[in-house]
Amino acid sequence: MNTTLFRSGLAGLAAVVLMIGVPAAHAETQMYKSALSAAAEVPTNDSKGTGALTATYDTATKKLAYSVTYANLTGPVTAAHFHGPAAAGANAGVVVPVNGALASPIKGDATLTDAQAADLQAGKLYFNIHTAANKGGEIRGQVAK
Repeated sequence: MNTTLFRSGLAGLAAVVLMIGVPAAHAETQMYKSALSAAAEVPTNDSKGTGALTATYDTATKKLAYSVTYANLTGPVTAAHFHGPAAAGANAGVVVPVNGALASPIKGDATLTDAQAADLQAGKLYFNIHTAANKGGEIRGQVAK
């Protein structure tokens, strides 16, 4: 009986050691960025505004965390959000709204759907900042790895 108990314990210990040694499936954190300008708007405008977006995307949780800075806009920001799916030079609807303060820096996070995640990874999302003088968007930038 002691031999059976010893073998069972040894087998259990071996199983635990094997489980520890097996690498777990882990998330990948992807980095994204975008330069925002009036020239990237469709149609373009004559704003002197500029901006920059940096973001991280966690492939396991599908969480997108972002920070956007901007300067020299024609007035206060009235809205900001991610649009897609669209290539550079094309327009699309809002897919991820920005909730909260719109003062620079804009910081936020969102959990993406599978379709939004696929569009992000394919470079088909853009970030747009709107003002009263440029209701359709004052500065914009395509989000890319």
